[in-house]
Amino acid sequence: MKKTIAKRIWLLVIVSVLVMVFVGCNSDTGTEDPDIRTEETQTPGTQGDEEENTDDFEEIEEEEEVAEEEGDGTPFNNGHKKRVKARGLYLTASTAGARLDHYIELAKTTEINAYVIDLKNDYGTVGYNSNVSLAHEIGAVEVRFDIDKVTQKLKENDIYAIGRIVVFKDPILAEKKPEYAIKNKDGGLYVFNGTNWIDPYNEECWKYAIDIAREALDRGFDEIQFDYIRFPDGRRSEMVFESKDDREAPEVINDFLAYARQELKGEILSGDIFAIVCETTGDTEGIGQVFELIGENLDYISPMIYPSHYALGQSINGVVFPKPDLDPYGVVLNTLLKAKSRYEKVEGHTPIIRPFLQDFTASWIEQGNYQKYGTEQAKQQIQAVYDAGFEEWFFWDPFNNYSEDAYEKIDN
Repeated sequence: MKKTIAKRIWLLVIVSVLVMVFVGCNSDTGTEDPDIRTEETQTPGTQGDEEENTDDFEEIEEEEEVAEEEGDGTPFNNGHKKRVKARGLYLTASTAGARLDHYIELAKTTEINAYVIDLKNDYGTVGYNSNVSLAHEIGAVEVRFDIDKVTQKLKENDIYAIGRIVVFKDPILAEKKPEYAIKNKDGGLYVFNGTNWIDPYNEECWKYAIDIAREALDRGFDEIQFDYIRFPDGRRSEMVFESKDDREAPEVINDFLAYARQELKGEILSGDIFAIVCETTGDTEGIGQVFELIGENLDYISPMIYPSHYALGQSINGVVFPKPDLDPYGVVLNTLLKAKSRYEKVEGHTPIIRPFLQDFTASWIEQGNYQKYGTEQAKQQIQAVYDAGFEEWFFWDPFNNYSEDAYEKIDN
């Protein structure tokens, strides 16, 4: 498997070089700021009664039926699992513990039918009442919600439950088990953007993530979504990987996902990727995410298409965006069209594309280059998903303050 992946990576690199020679490189790739991805913040809300909302659920018994769900992917055989065309929101562990009734009510009255809930977040915190021994050993468990009660409530209301696990960004594990951490050249813990990362080459790190995933699935979650399935986007020359072998970064990430698929047979697995990876070729970003390869063992892939995270003047699908944050429809549409066209050229399995969309205001950007995001911007992004030929989406706001008027209302 390692030789095959390595050969495919080299072929992608060669093709990329040829394309650049003939066409010319006319785009600023830019990089995405991953730090907007989480903040454990509780916000006020309302509570509601519980009723069933069964819209969009399908009981899948044959793999052929699953393959027809969307044209861009052929999911693995998860015949015993419910599959849903998800339209959902990200929730922190704190929100799941304190405001679940509000979001159940939202799902009963709108098209929202799924929630992505933190199991292990960017800080390494395991936010539920876990029994995973390593999580307790390193002091990672801080109970913000009761996993059994939350999954029971979601099931009673036919809401699809997705557990988010941040894999390789884990400062708690890195600090408590430095033998698992990426180091700097002086032998200390490598720090990028103020935090520590664990070594993607170290398979003990893999096992920790899978133990959390297995427990969450056993206790009622329908799907596992892996985030930060990548190397830090800093200078690789400053990083020391004590478990390093001859594999390149994309091979390591793909091997982790293959391990997850092997250990979690029959389960629905998804992963988050930088949206810029849909545009750039090979491992241009240097983080181990190659678009054509990273989805080989996943049912769903979620490009994080946040217009604010693109560089000014970024070219996407041949369209230049002088100020990407001001054109959410165009950015989402062209990112998805580019992703679709690339997957159409891949032989064999490709995952269903189910993007994360922006519902936060990027006020850190220079004045005039960003806008306040709200209902209109959310609606534009949803429409872009549909116009690109897709049906599923999630919204991301680290504070869980969502533009709820943007979602289509349903009759009970």
